[in-house]
Amino acid sequence: MSESLSDAMRDDAASRVVLTGFGVFSSIGVGADEFAEGLRAGRSGAKPITLFDTEGFAHANGCEITGAEPERWIHNLPVETLGRATKFSVAAARMAVEAAGADLESLRAQRGMISIGTTDGESYDLDQLVGTEVASGPAAMDPTVARRVSPNRLSIAAAQELGLSNVDAVTIATACSAGNYAIGQGFDAIRSGAVDYALCGGADAMCRKTFTGFYRLGTIAPDVCRPFDSERKGILTGEGAGVLMLESLASAQARGARIYAEVLGYGMNCDAYHQVAPNQASVARCMQIALENAGVKEEEVDLISAHGTGTKANDVTESRAIHDVFGDTPPRTVSLKSMLGHTMGAASALAAIACALSAYHGFIPPTINHRETDPECEIDCVPNESVEADLRIVQNNGLAFGGNNAIVILGKYQDGER
Repeated sequence: MSESLSDAMRDDAASRVVLTGFGVFSSIGVGADEFAEGLRAGRSGAKPITLFDTEGFAHANGCEITGAEPERWIHNLPVETLGRATKFSVAAARMAVEAAGADLESLRAQRGMISIGTTDGESYDLDQLVGTEVASGPAAMDPTVARRVSPNRLSIAAAQELGLSNVDAVTIATACSAGNYAIGQGFDAIRSGAVDYALCGGADAMCRKTFTGFYRLGTIAPDVCRPFDSERKGILTGEGAGVLMLESLASAQARGARIYAEVLGYGMNCDAYHQVAPNQASVARCMQIALENAGVKEEEVDLISAHGTGTKANDVTESRAIHDVFGDTPPRTVSLKSMLGHTMGAASALAAIACALSAYHGFIPPTINHRETDPECEIDCVPNESVEADLRIVQNNGLAFGGNNAIVILGKYQDGER
């Protein structure tokens, strides 16, 4: 342990947590710069799915990553031992460290954390194994593929690739909010002095199992995702990874690191209300917990990155919960899933990176594919075109199955006391 909680709290620079590097794999861009360009341009990742057989489905668009080569960032592990989601996670972790300008030898001498959230783990590989078993029996299943399906690989493989042995390496399976859970965990660990740095985020790969599940629920959109639109039809499944480098302000300043944003606080709750239906009161309460934890007043929030799935139930419930907390004139509220699709365990991690990049570069990404706002979703969703804006405080919502909600509050970095 680097220092006690009381020592950390006496030193403001030690207790403030900042973001200094990002690893990004998404359907609209790889790396922070390309991702920011895609967000500003309102780029769409929607396209026909090619990753698995979609025969028999009336429609099968998704936000699949094509052309990216995560193997370029994997130097030490045999690539064939890594599933698709783990490749994204490991590559994004290395990318985040390199983007932060952190020296790996120095990190190896420090106490750290690697916390990666997921929904499906390596369900893409499980799909293939089950298909083989059905067609040819269990003896035909590839043992190399079978060995890589554990979801713990998402974090452990990142530690192995980077040679980080003095870390807690954990995988968080709270589905769509898991990235925010991971960020909150890293935030607490750094503020308390338990670790010196944290690599936090989420990763998932598209798989037939999840696509089919949402399809049978009637929540897969036929063409594109239109959050908050009166004609929205549902989600598009997506994939990718977002990993954030968290460290204390004192550490970042000592290294002369670029600081993208500051983590001000977070909130979590579980309403245990329903497996798939969101609960308005619980979502509102989670926002209040996050604001209280961050020491932020409602009127100080400049932008909300909504969970914004594009389903009938989520968008109305989330919009009403936002009004419960922020009143009749809530902040602009956007949904990145209109561009990225629903990247499952990577969703709130990629959204947190988007929030930090938006504050750093001074723009609000749009909610694309928008025609007419649903009267039951009374928000300004910044339709179709990004806008320039000075964003001081941004709220990132992550809402998951079973009522596992996690919300992170980020602030534009400013010298001196916030």
